[in-house]
Amino acid sequence: MRTRLDRIRHAILFEIFGLIAIMGAMSQLGFEVGHVGVMGVIFSVVATGWNYVYNIGFDKYMLRKMGTVTKTTLIRIVHSLGFEGGLLFLTIPFMAWFLNISLWDAFLLDMSMVIFYLFYAYGYNVAYDKIFPVPDITVPTITVQ
Repeated sequence: MRTRLDRIRHAILFEIFGLIAIMGAMSQLGFEVGHVGVMGVIFSVVATGWNYVYNIGFDKYMLRKMGTVTKTTLIRIVHSLGFEGGLLFLTIPFMAWFLNISLWDAFLLDMSMVIFYLFYAYGYNVAYDKIFPVPDITVPTITVQ
């Protein structure tokens, strides 16, 4: 499993690169860059905390159920869906209030961000694992005779 410092680096880099991309995209939709930046930083703080907690829980679950933390493509997809789903309900009401848009518009905007982050999270995690590989550990099995 990854160390605490590695998980912190993972989460911070994830948010920095994601925030830069989202600020650029939302400014092209007519939102003020500074306003979007503030919202993005708030979301990044929330998402960073969620990222840290979620990844620890996901890896512990994988280790307990599968005996390894090595992720296949399917597991990475499930991982990304779970992460983004967890953020969705936290961010919509705040986004509507902060950007002074309807809940429906916030939902649509948030869903577009979720779609972006689904692909981004998958690609980021694959790249991160290649740059900073995690050692393959397995849980020893006990055989009862």
